[in-house]
Amino acid sequence: MNEKIIVYPISANPPTWGHADIMMRAATTFDHLYWVAATNPKKAYMFTVEERLEMMQAYVDYYKLKNVTIVSHEGTIARFAEDKKAQFLLRGLRNSSDYQMELELSVGNRGICKDIETICLFAKPHFATISSSLIRELAQLNERIDQYVMPSIAKKILHKLHGDKAIK
Repeated sequence: MNEKIIVYPISANPPTWGHADIMMRAATTFDHLYWVAATNPKKAYMFTVEERLEMMQAYVDYYKLKNVTIVSHEGTIARFAEDKKAQFLLRGLRNSSDYQMELELSVGNRGICKDIETICLFAKPHFATISSSLIRELAQLNERIDQYVMPSIAKKILHKLHGDKAIK
């Protein structure tokens, strides 16, 4: 059997409903999906890798997906995909700026591993404006963020930033 394996790396800090929606849609199409908490050396992270993995797992549990493996990875994602015998890399697109960046990443990944295709899924319109930076900014202002992330994750984020003074 030729199992179709896809790798979906995110450097999200925190992962959003938009990320989770892309993950869920791909998981229902492919035999196996590796959802990777990737580390971008250019980013400063508010959450540890362990916290990000825990948040990602909450979405997988919410959608009751059995064919998703959550892992972390530092290094090139093309090599990770190659090691996992994946045929595809998944990227989510919200807008034209995402497209340009993902196109460049796709070319770079293709240069590393010519056998791995990059597939892009467009964000659903109501997720297209959600970003981890917007969520962090609103959370730092102690505003409600549970429309952008799972409510249990929103509570963790707000508690991490504001302790007992977090909005309820």
